[in-house]
Amino acid sequence: MTQVMACIDGSQSTTAVCDYAAWASQRLQAPLTLLHVLDELQYPNTTDLSGSIGLGSREHLLDELAQLDQQRHKLAMEQGRLMLDAARERVHADGVEPAQLRQRHGDLVDCLHELETDIRLLVIGRQGKTSDSLSQLVGSHLENVIRTLHRPILVSCGEFKAPQSYMLAYDGSPTAQKSLQMIADSPLLKGLPAHLVMVGADTADHWEQLKSAERQLQGSASEVHLSICAGEVEPTLHQYQTDHGIDLLAMGAYGHSRIRQFLVGSTTTALLRTSTTALLILR
Repeated sequence: MTQVMACIDGSQSTTAVCDYAAWASQRLQAPLTLLHVLDELQYPNTTDLSGSIGLGSREHLLDELAQLDQQRHKLAMEQGRLMLDAARERVHADGVEPAQLRQRHGDLVDCLHELETDIRLLVIGRQGKTSDSLSQLVGSHLENVIRTLHRPILVSCGEFKAPQSYMLAYDGSPTAQKSLQMIADSPLLKGLPAHLVMVGADTADHWEQLKSAERQLQGSASEVHLSICAGEVEPTLHQYQTDHGIDLLAMGAYGHSRIRQFLVGSTTTALLRTSTTALLILR
């Protein structure tokens, strides 16, 4: 796990992705790689039309269509290279020099899985290139990336704002405990005020869990605020975040068992869909 990797796709979220990636690279003191993956479904290397009705005997037409596909693929690759060049200029303006450029052709999830051992933190936008705006939409690949990649993922959900504080959704579970330890051990959020928020019953046992978690952040967070809130998880966390002006929400991702994956997965997806600030997804 050696570098911050940012997915660049030309969508409206690309600028914020560059800025968050530059911020993370500087905080972690890790090199930055900008990655563009050309979707093999939209831009196949070759297309076999020999079985199409009415085309089998028209070899000249098949040749022309194949040449058009090749030209379209070539232009898409060139467009990707231009996007990467522009992204490198952006992160350079943010103070990161140099940034490595990588371009792949294939499926985004497969490509990231192949590169996983090189990734310390992945930065990706909530919306993909096919989204029309920075609305509350989750990109088609994002959930699969989160489920597949066993690395921290920083998701940009709007315009960039350098985090000045963060909130960890904490429930005392092994997943939350692992997320807490990852934060405590990483320089990414070191020195920032932390809010540990539990949604549930206001009990002595829950307060003890929060106080134990607070002790783990000593030496990492500049200050730690503890809170237990009642209500539905998603709106309650968002309301707390708004009330306290918190810039980043950190949380564990999907569980491994089928039941836990459904429950935690649905909450994670809902928060991804409705968040107006960046999310740090921890695996």
